[in-house]
Amino acid sequence: MRELMVRDAIREALDEEMARDNTVFQMGEDIGVIGGNFKCTVGLRDKYGDLRVKDTPISEQGFVGMGVGAALTGLRPVVELMFADFMMVCGDQLFNQMAKITYMSGGQCNVPMVVRLPLGGGRSSAAQHSQSIHALSLIHIWAAHIPGVKVVVPSTAGECKGLLKTAIRDNDPVMFFEHKMLYTTKFNDVPEVEEDVCIPFGRARIVAEGADITVVTNSMMTIKAEKAVRQLQKEGISAELIDLRTIVPLDTETIIRSVKKTGKLLIVDEGHLSFGITGEIASRIMPDVFYDLDAPIQRMGTADVPLPFSPALEFPLIPDEKKIAAKIREMV
Repeated sequence: MRELMVRDAIREALDEEMARDNTVFQMGEDIGVIGGNFKCTVGLRDKYGDLRVKDTPISEQGFVGMGVGAALTGLRPVVELMFADFMMVCGDQLFNQMAKITYMSGGQCNVPMVVRLPLGGGRSSAAQHSQSIHALSLIHIWAAHIPGVKVVVPSTAGECKGLLKTAIRDNDPVMFFEHKMLYTTKFNDVPEVEEDVCIPFGRARIVAEGADITVVTNSMMTIKAEKAVRQLQKEGISAELIDLRTIVPLDTETIIRSVKKTGKLLIVDEGHLSFGITGEIASRIMPDVFYDLDAPIQRMGTADVPLPFSPALEFPLIPDEKKIAAKIREMV
């Protein structure tokens, strides 16, 4: 395994898939000349040219729609929105067009398209650039509730690379959410370049095994929860940590199996608590674990207010390792 920053692992995945398949191309604001707002596409325009790494105008509805059209003609577009918040601007193209065309055509058309979306708070970018809308009621209504769109939430550099390669090769549209606070974080879990490793969708990752409580997380919350779990091990508390990897498809089997063993479940997500993925998971697994639970399922998420610009106001709203550790102690 190699050590890489998340943004470099993403760039490697894009580079390898573009080299492997000449139908793969990219579109997005500032992804070409300057290499992306978060530097995930540096050097790819020079290597593959302007037709395959295309800078777009500030018109999400326009270039996402172009991606849908390109996918319908046999290409494999990877479309980057500069912030996940901007999916609101192109909601019609994403959820009335991209998600539905396969079904409306009776399976005659596929939309092999990836939409990359940086999400999450922690950079003091204020309320219109900090949302974790992979799991809000919005996404449940538009994406998870509408068959045809897969939702991916990676947590490490190796996970980003392996899941992105799978997403690009998938024949269905995939929404690929990357946490902004992870882009410059280094992880030593990236396979060697010669290894063509694709991580399958719908299979959660057990980050740490334990017996006292199950903790289910995704994206940045996995990193924070892992720190909490490692600290609690020193205190004699054994927590099993599960990283979802994908929300659609959702690996409920791994969660159910773990909860049957531990008897307790904490679900942590950076999305707003109300109507989010935490409630959905609790509802889905309850029929299978009800008689195995030793305590009610608990949930943690971002408070139900727009994220403030001020760091002093923003940070206390988002779950962190101290709050996660405190909640686990309380439950155990």
